[in-house]
Amino acid sequence: MQLENTVTSLQFRPIIDADLNFLCRLYASTRTEEMAMVPWSEEQKHEFLNQQFQTQHQFYQQQFPEANFDLVLSDEQPIGRLYVDIREDEIRLIDIALMPEYRGNGIGNMLINKVLDQAREESKPVRIHVEHNNPAMHLYVRLGFKKIDSNGVYYLMEWKHDE
Repeated sequence: MQLENTVTSLQFRPIIDADLNFLCRLYASTRTEEMAMVPWSEEQKHEFLNQQFQTQHQFYQQQFPEANFDLVLSDEQPIGRLYVDIREDEIRLIDIALMPEYRGNGIGNMLINKVLDQAREESKPVRIHVEHNNPAMHLYVRLGFKKIDSNGVYYLMEWKHDE
């Protein structure tokens, strides 16, 4: 897959109920390594991940009622999600996830830079909660995010535009 072709063909649209099966598969794909370590059957893992996805989805919808919950599409096919809450004093990057075959080739970088561009225009910081062991941590640090707080398994990270 060539990055130029993939990046130029990205589209965004608000999620709809018909996207929930894809979004659940996407969520499960972010927990593959974790699930490989538990001695459960595939059915048990599926049930657990489905329940966890439903809980997360409901939490996001309730906690961020004004947020943009966008599906990321390439050639009109879903490849990920980008959830962003534009607040008065910050832009909160709620969640970003890509299907495994689209990770590691610059798409995540491009999506985050899209958010950072908006933050520059609006002179707002961008904040995100990141699990301590998240493989994307190095990307956030490379883009200029700094750890400003720690809460359990999450760091609160912040990016600020240089004045």
